[in-house]
Formats: sequence, C-alpha cells, structure tokens
Amino acid sequence: MIKKTEKIWMDGRFVDWDKANVHILTHTLHYGLGIFEGIRCYEANTGPAIFRLQDHVERLFKSAHIFMLEIPYTKKEIANAIIKTVKVNKIKECYIRPIVYIGYGAMGLYPKDNPIKIAIAAWPWGTYLGDEGLKKGIRIKVSSFIRNHVNSQMSRAKVCGYYINSQLAKKEAISCGYDEALLLDTEGYVSEGSGENIFIVRNGRLKTTPLTSILEGITRESIMKIANDEGIEVVEERFTRDELYISEEAFFTGTAAEITPIREVDGRVIGKGKPGEITKKLQSIFFDTVKGKNKRYRSWLTFVK
Repeated sequence: MIKKTEKIWMDGRFVDWDKANVHILTHTLHYGLGIFEGIRCYEANTGPAIFRLQDHVERLFKSAHIFMLEIPYTKKEIANAIIKTVKVNKIKECYIRPIVYIGYGAMGLYPKDNPIKIAIAAWPWGTYLGDEGLKKGIRIKVSSFIRNHVNSQMSRAKVCGYYINSQLAKKEAISCGYDEALLLDTEGYVSEGSGENIFIVRNGRLKTTPLTSILEGITRESIMKIANDEGIEVVEERFTRDELYISEEAFFTGTAAEITPIREVDGRVIGKGKPGEITKKLQSIFFDTVKGKNKRYRSWLTFVK
C-alpha cells in the first residue's frame, strides 16, 4: 500500500493528498494516453538527494514530444516542482511520480482541445522486488506475453497505456510462483522485464539488450557508465532466452528495482544461484553513488535543501 504524504503538486499548486482528485471523465483514464516518470530520492550523507533528476525530466518531455502532448511548463519549472514536492512533504527517502495526462473535455479517441494537466506525488517506497531479492536474487519467468512491436508502440516513450502489457506479464509470473516476468520481443529475443531493463554476464562481459524494443532506462545507462569506468566490457547486443539460461550472472535495473540480481529463470539456476561478483560490485557502487558516498558520480545527485 502507498504510504500517503501531506501534499501533491497539481498544475502549479499544492493540494492535500486526499483532495488530489480528477474528474471521472478525464480523457487519460479512458484511453490510456498519459506520460509519467519514476524517480527516486535517497537519504544521502548531506540530506535528501534526487537521483538523475534532470535526466528524468528530459525523458518526461521527450515522451510528451513523441505523443504530441505539450507540457504547459518548462523543464526547469517541473524540476523545481519536483524538488519542492519532496521538500514540502519533509521526506528523506521517497519515490517520485510526475504524470502528464489529458484532462476533462471532449470524449472520444481524439481529445481535441482538452487541457494537458500535470501532477507530482512523492511517498516513501521501499525495495520494489523485496529486500531479500536485492540481497539473494529473484526468480523470474519468461512470459507468454511478448513486448509490443516497435511500430505498435513507440518504446522511447514512458506511456501509461503501455503497462497493460506489463501487468499481464507480471500477473502471470506471480500466479506461477515467480517474483517477476521477462518479456521477449516480437522476434523471440530477450527484451526486458515488466518494468526493468536486463543485463547478463557471459565470459566476463556485461551484455544488455540494445535500444530496439525497450525503454531507454536511466538506471541502465548509469550501470553501463559505472561498468565501463570499472574496466568491465559492456556490449549492447540481442540475446536469446537460452543464452540467459547459461549466463554466469543476470540482474534487472530500474528506478523501482534498482539493481536486483536474478538467481533463477524458468526453473534454471543462473550461475551459482546467488548474486555474482560483477553484480555485487556494480550494486555496491550504485548504492554508494545514490547515498552520496561516491564523489565520482556526484553530478547525478540533486540535493534537496
């Protein structure tokens, strides 16, 4: 359950959490076209720090551009609103959800001149796939549902309606006793999790799905940068489910999932059935970074003062 906070930013002003409502005929509620971001704020050594705020705001605006939604605020205004939302709620660690949606007005597939609305909420949210999963790894299942074709959805955008596909995959995996789902693309290659990018380790090399049928993950890009700086070879290359089965290590990345090791796929143990050395190293550097302990990547943090 969401642990509610005091205020939500809605269209330029803060409203009480319980009063942050929309009309039942809000266009996005009926047709699914809305843009959102997931951002984390961590309790760092000098106070709350938002991880890669500017990159998330940039992706929010790019998603809106792809779908021809004109956000009625500048990037700077949205970034400042996100900072203020964390500050006004007096929370040290939280998940932040900005959402851009088409408001009440015309009904039907074409929204005409319906207003473009935006809200920003922040609340405490722990480890998405569980503390034990973060430490020991999770069990995942290749889904019977495939990632949508790149010409049926535009994968660079983070769109509300796309996650119907993810929900189907996740529900199937959970009902079969697994922790998370993995989707293949329309040609049968590994794509991504229901809400995460995936990495594997083969012969000491770190491999991840190229930007074909996946979201351009910000945590994904961060891990690629860290790995390169640590002298770990990183390749963006398509791979099959059976290559995943015989990988030495595997893990998910994402704002919610952070760096979550994968210990089993479709009943097949990955490596030694526990987080591998490369996974643990990258995980350690990542958490040191978001906690403000690693000066090398301090520019990724926006401190809330």
